[in-house]
Amino acid sequence: MNPTTPNQPPRSWAKLGWITVLLIAMAAAVGQAFGRFGYGVLLPAVRDDLGISNTLAGLVGAANVGAYLLGTLVVAWATSRYLLINVMRVGLAFATFGLLIASLAGSPWVLAAGLFVAGIGGAFLWIPAPVIAADALPAHRRPLAVGMMSSGIGVGVMFVSILSGILRPIEGDSAWSSVYEIQFFIGVGVLVAVLLLVRHQQAAPSGGAGFGGFTALQRMPGWLPHIIAYSTFGFMYLLILGFLTTRLEDDSIWSSVDAAFAFTLVGFTMILGGPTFVTIAQRIGVRLTLALAFALWPIFVGVILTGYELPVLAACVGIGFLFGAIPTLMTLYVVENTTAQDYGPSFAAATLAFGIAQTISPPIGGFIADLTGSFTFVFLLAAFMSIIGLFAALRLPRHDAQ
Repeated sequence: MNPTTPNQPPRSWAKLGWITVLLIAMAAAVGQAFGRFGYGVLLPAVRDDLGISNTLAGLVGAANVGAYLLGTLVVAWATSRYLLINVMRVGLAFATFGLLIASLAGSPWVLAAGLFVAGIGGAFLWIPAPVIAADALPAHRRPLAVGMMSSGIGVGVMFVSILSGILRPIEGDSAWSSVYEIQFFIGVGVLVAVLLLVRHQQAAPSGGAGFGGFTALQRMPGWLPHIIAYSTFGFMYLLILGFLTTRLEDDSIWSSVDAAFAFTLVGFTMILGGPTFVTIAQRIGVRLTLALAFALWPIFVGVILTGYELPVLAACVGIGFLFGAIPTLMTLYVVENTTAQDYGPSFAAATLAFGIAQTISPPIGGFIADLTGSFTFVFLLAAFMSIIGLFAALRLPRHDAQ
């Protein structure tokens, strides 16, 4: 096993380590929470304002995750030839531009175009971001830096939920475009700060990662169960995150404000999920911690299906922890089990499998909802998929963190 060698920053930049981690976490919020996950909380408003079906709304969401899939292919090539910091900068610029297009959209097709651009940016940003953040801190703080990436996404999701909850009662269903507009201006501010302040020391890439990064990935121990678990999560989490507010409003007859509050709880606990489960992983290993997270998933999903307010809110807290935990643990596994040269292409290849699952998840979920007239079977499917993820996690090497 060849763990990634930390690229320690020069002493003049060492004092900016935590600032770097914070800015990258904010960039992750722009690329992931704003550019990707925010659509889930805005979906009921988008659907009703544009007068589209759940199936078409799912296809709009699929444009985003499909772009993320395409982006990972390009990133696998780019990270083996260009510096990670430059790839991340391009991603943040694309994500911000995608938010601008979404804010100006007057049809589902223009909105899909904006989400497509944001999805490309999300892939370019997310894949290099964890190791850049990790390298900004001393070696013993690297797992915490990776955990803070999910915290940034959680803050972003919480912000979208709160903003939607405030604006929708005032502006009606059309408030979703105002949310995207505000997110765009925040993205511009973060982009400027990242360009001015974030640096990363890295040797020049030398290629040799293979198509889509899979040659590099296969040099990582436990690569096959890792991508099975990661792709399973990619499929199951969007069935919940993408349709949670719609499920609560349509099936459980919650108000838009109450549903937005439930989504806000998910976002808030995402902030805590990554660091919390990283701490657990440092004690019992990534393998068992991942298995624990997958095992808890169907329990929380089952509680949400009851529709009862207090149990559902409690389950949203639990789901939020898992939303933050599972991708963080997946990322940490790659950071700790690849070389510096292989990290970018390996994580891109793993994310490619994750992206394929994401691409097919929203339209399948929307189709099942239209076919059955509720989101019950959509959520049951998400619970079932977690069992597959559990068995895949248990197939990881037992001493993965050493």
